[in-house]
Amino acid sequence: MNPSEEELNLSGWEAIEKAFTEIYTGQDNPKHYRTIIPYSLGGNDPLDGISVYDGDDYWHFITFGLTELYEKETDNPEYSGYGMEFTFKLKKDCYNKQNEENEIRCIAGILQQISKITFNSGEIFQENEYIYTGQKTGIDYNQKSLLTGFITVSDTKVKSIDTPNGKVDFIEFIGVTDAELLALIDKKLTVQELYGMLGSDITDYSRKSVF
Repeated sequence: MNPSEEELNLSGWEAIEKAFTEIYTGQDNPKHYRTIIPYSLGGNDPLDGISVYDGDDYWHFITFGLTELYEKETDNPEYSGYGMEFTFKLKKDCYNKQNEENEIRCIAGILQQISKITFNSGEIFQENEYIYTGQKTGIDYNQKSLLTGFITVSDTKVKSIDTPNGKVDFIEFIGVTDAELLALIDKKLTVQELYGMLGSDITDYSRKSVF
C-alpha cells in the first residue's frame, strides 16, 4: 500500500499550491481531479492530479506530477523532476454552461495525454513551442471549435518558483487553429508573433482563426 497522505512529504505539492493561492486568494480548495490508479501501477493517467482555479472569466488549470511533489528522487539539485508543470486558461463564456464540467474534464484529460509524452519519452516542453497533432476536430468537449492544437508560453500569472526539490517552470498551453499551426510549420511566422496576434493567453473556443 502507498503511505497515507499524512505520512508523505508534501513540500513540492504545497509549494505549487502556495504559488497559486497567492494569486487566487481565498481559493484554498479549488476544483481538483485526482488520479485514482497511479501510472506506476498501470493507471492511464501519469499526473497525480490537476487543480482548477477560478479566475472570474476563465478557469486556470495546473498539473501536479511532472515535478517532485514529495521526496527528492532525482540527482539534479537545480530542477524538481522534469522542471515543469503545465497550465491552461479556459474562457468561461465560450461554451454551453450545461457542459461546463465536461469541458473542464476534457481539458484535464488533454493535459494528462500531453504529460504522457514527457513520461514516455522524457521530452521537456518550453515556451514558444507548438503542438500539432494533425487532428481536424476541436479540442473542446463537442469537438466543434476551430482550435485543434496548442502553442506554449510561460504562464502569465504564476512565475517560476523554487521549491525544496528544485525549480519549477509553469508552461502554459494556448489553443490554436489548424490554419495557425500550419502557418507555424511553414515558417510564415513564429510562435511569439502568433501569440502577439492572438492578444490573449486565455483559450477561447469561439474565436476565429487569424489565418
